[in-house]
Amino acid sequence: MIESPVADNEIEAVNAMTPALAAIRRVTWETDDTFTLLIDPPLMNGRPFSFRPGQFNMVYAFGLGESAISISSDPAKSNSLAHTIHRVGTVTSALSRLRRGDTIGLRGPFGTAWPLEEAVGKDVCIAAGGIGLAPLRPVIYTLISRRKEFGRIVILYGARSPLDLLYRVELEEWSKVPNTEVIITVDRGDSSWKGHIGVVTALFSYIKMDSPSTIAMVCGPEIMMKYTYEELERRGLSQEQIYISMERNMKCGVGLCGHCQFGPRFICKDGPVFRLPQVRHLLDKKEI
Repeated sequence: MIESPVADNEIEAVNAMTPALAAIRRVTWETDDTFTLLIDPPLMNGRPFSFRPGQFNMVYAFGLGESAISISSDPAKSNSLAHTIHRVGTVTSALSRLRRGDTIGLRGPFGTAWPLEEAVGKDVCIAAGGIGLAPLRPVIYTLISRRKEFGRIVILYGARSPLDLLYRVELEEWSKVPNTEVIITVDRGDSSWKGHIGVVTALFSYIKMDSPSTIAMVCGPEIMMKYTYEELERRGLSQEQIYISMERNMKCGVGLCGHCQFGPRFICKDGPVFRLPQVRHLLDKKEI
């Protein structure tokens, strides 16, 4: 009996749905409900793991299921992989109970990336809210490691409270990089907080922008992103200069299940990073 040959794309589709085993090297709690898993990168389809800033993995908790989690590590460091995870449901709660040496499953990387090559020679404005700093962290690592290739870097970051700020040590380190500005705000301060209080968009009043030569990258709750890109437009940026990272209930990562459909697009396959004109007309519509 002669077996029918299997097409390469069929093999790739099967491999994309098969988790690779990965060992946890360290668990770091960033806040009371957000933690970072530092992982030993597995071989993916027989090849060393690599990713582009903005992409995500499907992270599998054995016996419970998997969640789409953005990659938050430095893409230049091939010996480690990080996921910063907000504990909100069954899978992420199970992942939060793991310890050094435990094993998880990984599928990926999936999705589109931030436009770093387009940003070469230009100023970069990064605006993040809450856990939205995690998908932008690989961008910041890359901008700083290739600092001479970019113009001015502005990082605007907001969180609910001082205790909810991610990567506090790194935020301080990034602020010391030449021609780089980091401005932080919180919704609610405490007795020790001496910084800004208010929404992320209020931080634009503290910066100057060379609008024609700026690329903006935005990630956070949808309402925060909406007000942020509207503020960027008021300051002279065109929609073509603004990129956002979307989040939906992603179950497969490859555009098969339909859970993350957003109008005519699938967030897992066509996103999560979109140039604003691709999705701008849908963002004001309810229940999409």
